[in-house]
Amino acid sequence: MFHTLLTVAASLSLAVAPGQDDDLPVIVVDRDNVAISTSCVISIPDGAVIADTDGNGVIHIAAPDITVRFAPGSVLRGNPAGREADAFEGIGIRVDEFSNVTLSHISVRGYKVGVLARKADGLTVEDADLSDNFRQRLKSSPQAEDVGDWLWPHTNDGQEWRARYGAALCIETSSNPTVRRVLVRRGQNGIMLDRVTGARVYDNDCSFLSGWGLAMWRTSESTISNNAFDFCIRGHVEGVYNRGQDSAGILMFEQCNSNVLVTNSATHGGDGFFGFAGKEAIGDAPPPAGVTLPPDAGCNDNLLLNNDFSYAAAHGIELTFSARNQFIANRLVENAICGVWGGYSNDTLIARNTFEGNGGMAYGLERGGVNIEHGSGNWIIQNTFTNNRCAIHLWWDNDAALLAKPGILSRYRGVTGNIIRDNEFTVNDLHPFADARQRGQPLVIVQLRDAGRSGRVTGNVYAHNTLAAPEGLAAEFLLDEGISLLDAAPSDASAPHERSASALGATNPLGARAHLAGRANIIMDDWGPWDHASPMARLAERSGTRHIYEVFGVGEDLRTELTGTVRLTTEKGVGTPPRTRVILESPEGSDVHPYALTLSAGDWQREWSGTLIRASWEVIAFPWAVDPRENLEQWRKDRLRVPHAAISMDELKLDFRNRGPRDMPQFAQVRAVAPGADRFGISAVATINLPKGVWRFTTLSDDGVSVRVKHRTGDTVTTTTVIENWTWHAPTRDVGLYNHTQDGPVTIEVEYFEIDGYAVLKLDIEPEW
Repeated sequence: MFHTLLTVAASLSLAVAPGQDDDLPVIVVDRDNVAISTSCVISIPDGAVIADTDGNGVIHIAAPDITVRFAPGSVLRGNPAGREADAFEGIGIRVDEFSNVTLSHISVRGYKVGVLARKADGLTVEDADLSDNFRQRLKSSPQAEDVGDWLWPHTNDGQEWRARYGAALCIETSSNPTVRRVLVRRGQNGIMLDRVTGARVYDNDCSFLSGWGLAMWRTSESTISNNAFDFCIRGHVEGVYNRGQDSAGILMFEQCNSNVLVTNSATHGGDGFFGFAGKEAIGDAPPPAGVTLPPDAGCNDNLLLNNDFSYAAAHGIELTFSARNQFIANRLVENAICGVWGGYSNDTLIARNTFEGNGGMAYGLERGGVNIEHGSGNWIIQNTFTNNRCAIHLWWDNDAALLAKPGILSRYRGVTGNIIRDNEFTVNDLHPFADARQRGQPLVIVQLRDAGRSGRVTGNVYAHNTLAAPEGLAAEFLLDEGISLLDAAPSDASAPHERSASALGATNPLGARAHLAGRANIIMDDWGPWDHASPMARLAERSGTRHIYEVFGVGEDLRTELTGTVRLTTEKGVGTPPRTRVILESPEGSDVHPYALTLSAGDWQREWSGTLIRASWEVIAFPWAVDPRENLEQWRKDRLRVPHAAISMDELKLDFRNRGPRDMPQFAQVRAVAPGADRFGISAVATINLPKGVWRFTTLSDDGVSVRVKHRTGDTVTTTTVIENWTWHAPTRDVGLYNHTQDGPVTIEVEYFEIDGYAVLKLDIEPEW
């Protein structure tokens, strides 16, 4: 079983470069557009910064069958220290239409793309450090997600991936490349394979990235083994939100077939593995002219064997709209939503995997071990399920738009012929779902649903499984009315032949980061995940009267420098993993308090400037019946006619989530008249003495929000609408600027409505520096 293969691997170490006594010429690179047409050693002057001024690459490989390596200590840098990574541009090394090139012991930093190889059959990239290349600055914070951080992996035929998101290494339209012992840190994406066949990718460590460790587009017949793609993530704060935002340790999109992924570690990702058949495959986009797709086009016949896909913000494995894939002997532990999400997939073999503790931050009924919507002919056999919120969940619902797509119709068989056999199910009182324990709610073993009473959930088998659970802790079956399970497979049904594969390489990454087990070790700042090695600091909590910074990895060496009238306190050794909290608070009274803060330890330093504003907000919460999008004036009139709750607050920060005002501690004294969840409104007013200047107003809202500023000059009152997003929307950050022409008071009016589901209203005000 999987756990017997977990050995602690040494961290990736690059092979030592051979000496320079082998008569290879030394070529000094100190400028852009250097062509290399012979095997050589490249020497780059210490500290040199070489920008790709024309965007086509600094070093150009200009001949086939050559080996190029860097001299010890040589680094190709595209940008100076201190420049932010989202401003990086250009390409470090480029290989165009030359075969059998070897790039060895290279170090490339500070570019949009570190190495780009196109039509480079037989390419080898080995013993390379491609850290510190492009990455986007993230807008999501420890307080809330920003939907602008979502990636869009669904189109790449125009090389959108590298153009939008950058890459440490990108190989396009090539066959039989080898990538081994490549290290990537502090970037967005590690290795991209675009229209590649026969790749051999092994012994690499592309971890602690804010996008994808390995991204594959139309890439087939490749072997991916013994790699670490851990902590490739964005969009996660444990206990607050777990979106993942389409980040993943391994990404596989648009008809990637017959690949082998064996003995990889892809833990703590948005997904561990994220695969999608492709827009073209499901009929959402046309194929190229003259190309006829097979009826079951997708990401098919892939083998995922003996990998670790645990602790994801979303799914351990997501592979949808595809067929004949095999997930064998993988570890899927404590994924926030579920271990396997296989919507619209057919004839998948899910065998001998370990599922444990999945579903801790699930969304609705998609939760637990294996979740498959509209799937058929899938074999779920010989797995071990322990303490999952729901071990196996299969269902039909009325996805009318999807079900009409030609690429789905051509293969669709309903929710039929799924075999659940020879599995071990265990539930005990150590399960991690405190909410279920408090409510006395049992964990479900098998759930089958037919949300539309379609009659398409039939012929599914549950046989020879075992369940160990104290009475009351588990419900073995949760079946919709009219659904039954067969206790034996049809005589003509046989499990798919289990494929096997050997791993390339020698670096077994499984368990190497066991000390970082658990999603609580996903610590994000505005650039990506903390690497648990170097210092990191972030603004963890933000309100009008208090800002809290968290500092990781510095211990007792932290130094603080503060300018301004705010109060500073520190708390050391807080939480797991331990951190130092630097707390800034405004003095009493309604006023504006700017500050500048420097945090440092050794050679590391980060600087912030901010403003604390203490105000007195008069807040009214009320239920509504008239939709404010259709009749705003009536909605405003009704707010004082209906029972309503009035309170005072020193900051406008209402994180309702799925609750209403009556459930919030701020409204405890008026709970009897406060509205519940859904269809409620907020009206808030405050007067603040603002210094002259441009002020940035930022709201986080779900749903509609409007912010107006009123300023009196003599007898004239000027009203400025700063933010207007009067729509039904997911949590959204809106920003507006207000130019205050003279020192003095302004009145700020905020209106907000919530329709249903998740709800939040927050307002920040700060100078536009």
